[in-house]
Amino acid sequence: MIKEIYITDYNCVTPLGFDLESNWKALLEGKSGVALHKVIDNQEAFFVSKIDDEKLEYEFTRHFNNSDFTRLEKLFLLSLKPLVEKHQISAETAFILSTTKGNISLLKNQEALPESVFLYNLAQKVADFFGFKTKPIVVSNACVSGVMAISIGKNMIQAGKYKDAFVIAGDEISEFVISGFNSFQAIGTEICKPYDKNRNGINLGEATAAVYVTSTPSENEKLRFKVLGDSAINDANHISGPSRTGDGLFLSVQNAMKEAKVSSEQIDFISAHGTATIYNDEMEAIAFNRMDLQNVPLNSLKAYYGHCLGASGLLESIISMESALNNTLIPSKNFEETGISQSLNIIKENQLSEIKYILKTASGFGGCNAAIVLEKC
Repeated sequence: MIKEIYITDYNCVTPLGFDLESNWKALLEGKSGVALHKVIDNQEAFFVSKIDDEKLEYEFTRHFNNSDFTRLEKLFLLSLKPLVEKHQISAETAFILSTTKGNISLLKNQEALPESVFLYNLAQKVADFFGFKTKPIVVSNACVSGVMAISIGKNMIQAGKYKDAFVIAGDEISEFVISGFNSFQAIGTEICKPYDKNRNGINLGEATAAVYVTSTPSENEKLRFKVLGDSAINDANHISGPSRTGDGLFLSVQNAMKEAKVSSEQIDFISAHGTATIYNDEMEAIAFNRMDLQNVPLNSLKAYYGHCLGASGLLESIISMESALNNTLIPSKNFEETGISQSLNIIKENQLSEIKYILKTASGFGGCNAAIVLEKC
């Protein structure tokens, strides 16, 4: 059985930029992609993180001639293109797509179901464009999808099913998603404040992200991270509310760290879910304290990108790895005063730090939780 699995390349497309470099520069400068946008006709504007349509069309036409794609599909193609240009696709290469809602916006004013609204058809369309030879794998498990997609790539390669994998994740702002979260009265009236006493709700966001996963990295790879351990646990607590005891997240982190053979003292940085809702933030604080991780530097990127649903876990994993490469911790934007019952070491400003072991976590509706441990090589 193959033991060591690596991530050796990545890219992302977000409101902060159409490539990794522009995203990292914006984060260092403390910029947020969250702003007021009109999403639903006859309703007020919402604070969301949304990619500019004119910039998207400009970037897409600059790279592609084919226009027969939905807005989300264009974002997927832009995020994946730099990776497939550098890494060969073979008959043993997996294509894994993570999304929560996919092309859900196509359903508006439609009498019949468009083919691309089915997640498998969406994945197949993107896979066919780049010439993948294997059947696509779709991961759609609420907001843990992006983290789970990395785990599935790792486990599939370790089991000998594939030699390598391209993992992509994405979701877009849509009337359907906004309406759903608004029905929970969960959407904030300002840029969100994860873990802060004065939080007032989440911001939704959109992005696509892509990573290349392999068991045989070449010697000239610019970056190399081992995926040491992973786990996904469902606490079956509630259709939308997280466990008050943090059981699902606690067990996910415990299992991932056990497989990785890494102790709490060795974790250098936690990229948390941090949605800026009181129940999520509190649950995470409880789970991390149960694992004796309360002193580890931690951030949430939701005030920069919003909550990008199925893309959030993969996007935040990418930014975590970029932080490790640059030995720089990015602050949890807008955090000022603790609004959780148990202490966490929440990062408040850019700071230099040696980062070797990363813990990335995610939680979502239906009681789902996931965690992975990454090691910088």
